Amino acid sequence: MSAKTFISLLAFCYFTKSLTGAYTKSTITQIERRFEIPSSTAGIINSGFEMGNLLVITVVSYFGAKFHRAKIIGAGVLLMGTGTLIMALPHFIMGRYKYNTDAALTNDADNFTVSSTCSFDTKNTVQQLVSGCLKEQAESSPMWVIVPFGNILRGIGEASIGPLGMSFIDDYAHPENSAFYIGCLNTLGVTGPFFGYLLGSLCANLYVDIGLVNQESVTITPQDSRWVGAWWLGYVVSGLLTLPAALPLWFLPRALPESPQTSTLDHPSNQHKDTLSITEIAKDFGPSLKRLLTSVDYLLYLAYSVLAFNAFAIVVTYTPKIVDPALKSLSVGIFMLALRVFGGIPAPIFFGALIDSTCLKWGQKKCGGSGACRIYDIETFRYLFLGLICSFKAFSNILLWILVTKIKRNVHSDKEMSKDTELQHPGICDPKQENTPM
Repeated sequence: MSAKTFISLLAFCYFTKSLTGAYTKSTITQIERRFEIPSSTAGIINSGFEMGNLLVITVVSYFGAKFHRAKIIGAGVLLMGTGTLIMALPHFIMGRYKYNTDAALTNDADNFTVSSTCSFDTKNTVQQLVSGCLKEQAESSPMWVIVPFGNILRGIGEASIGPLGMSFIDDYAHPENSAFYIGCLNTLGVTGPFFGYLLGSLCANLYVDIGLVNQESVTITPQDSRWVGAWWLGYVVSGLLTLPAALPLWFLPRALPESPQTSTLDHPSNQHKDTLSITEIAKDFGPSLKRLLTSVDYLLYLAYSVLAFNAFAIVVTYTPKIVDPALKSLSVGIFMLALRVFGGIPAPIFFGALIDSTCLKWGQKKCGGSGACRIYDIETFRYLFLGLICSFKAFSNILLWILVTKIKRNVHSDKEMSKDTELQHPGICDPKQENTPM
């Protein structure tokens, strides 16, 4: 079994993970309308992935590196696929979507019109409202909670893929191929959102109850603000794509054939052969964490990435090379933990709250109270949305400039030190000695 087999499976997991994440973002408007929730509440659904990841990322990245990493990743992929399918579950246990036929709302604020009909049968009207209210309370109210719950499971499952996958590649791939393999993973991770948004666009143009109702009886179009697309369909597709990747990972060996440039003493399977005791591993966790958090370079990179993540910039998922190689799994774990806590979780919620503040027309539930927003103030929306993103991005670039300047100084100092060492000990760099077989 070669490292390429593992990398192929891991790349597919990266693809399905990013596909599902992009699909969730593209279909969030449909979810708001289906469950009649504001954007700030929908932000909790988006943050569910980060919340689940936050619960286990540090523990998995540190302790998982000491055990059978391929099996742990396989279990995570299985949980990730299951969570994705759970996100679609409310559609199958809720009643059919019933839109308000007494009002015609459009997404164009300049052409906003409302046409209503009056019923002269007051008794029947009251009975219909009461029965509809009771049915809404019985069916719809708690169902949206299932969606973030499934997203939390996705986050828990994904916690093992990044840190353990990167360290596995770094340990077993040829040194000259390691960067290429990581680049392939990131490339597939980038193509995943393309297909995710494409799938979201397709599902948004399909009526939510497709297959259950006669499409000719649907009197609204996707341009109508009451329209709800088949938001659940993409989760079924991506969940069924994710699950098959879990099984092969369970059959991978704990240690792959080592690289020719990896010595016997440095081989990971030998490093942890005598240190598999949970208590011994736990004792070393504190000192390892202290070493990592006292690295100024790592903390600068961390702060920059947190701010960039808030501005929805591309987040680098490769293992930072500015930390001790022995801490590579833990460094990625802490890296992703900080992104989740300070970027992934709060950003969708406060962005959602800002978006809600620009709402001009709220939908009304049968029982009273506000539902999802129907019309936004585009001018205010534009300044709030883009202004906050630019602010985060500008400050993050300042931190990045400080980091690059500091690294350049360190590299210059290392070169000067290397020259001094070469002048004092010229025999160290003798090519004949380098080619002498061990």
